[in-house]
Amino acid sequence: MKLYYSPGACSLTPHIVLREAGCIFELIRVDLAAKKTANGEDFWAINPKGYVPALQLDNGEVLSEVAVICQYLADHNPAAALAPAAGTMARYHLLEWLNFIATEVHKSIGALFNPKMTPEMKLVQIALIERRLKPLEQYLADQLFIMGEHFSVADAYLFNVINWAPRHQMDLAQWPHIQAFVARVAARPHVQAALREEGLIR
Repeated sequence: MKLYYSPGACSLTPHIVLREAGCIFELIRVDLAAKKTANGEDFWAINPKGYVPALQLDNGEVLSEVAVICQYLADHNPAAALAPAAGTMARYHLLEWLNFIATEVHKSIGALFNPKMTPEMKLVQIALIERRLKPLEQYLADQLFIMGEHFSVADAYLFNVINWAPRHQMDLAQWPHIQAFVARVAARPHVQAALREEGLIR
């Protein structure tokens, strides 16, 4: 498999999941501005959406979208226990959280990367993010991970996008349970390996 990624982007999520699942894979860096891969390929030809992540399977088929790629990896590597079994209520609760992270947390914090956002717009956006983080803070007060005691693909995704907040001068100190969650996930050996490989830590 090949994972097309950009350092620190949301492609970090499937990168972590690939490692947690014990997969054999190749990382291919993408210049998102130029839409070119590190080996000179036209990224538009790989993912017509033009953004990462994209996972190319061994048969050449390409999957995109964080939540979809992560569920594919979890389902095809069940021994890693990164997602509840399909069809169970636990799986639907995982889908519920993946959807919330994608639409409410990822998109809200990701909007702060827009260079055209004025200081006034940024204040409004941060207020929105804080409303989205409130239920997460309450939820994580009582458990280690999104699905309880065990790490799942949802934790990789939440960790990834929450880590963008400090880059926009958002102080996580007001969210101690979220802050503790981030520290727990960051301490995982496979997460450390992914961060190191992308040049995000030494």
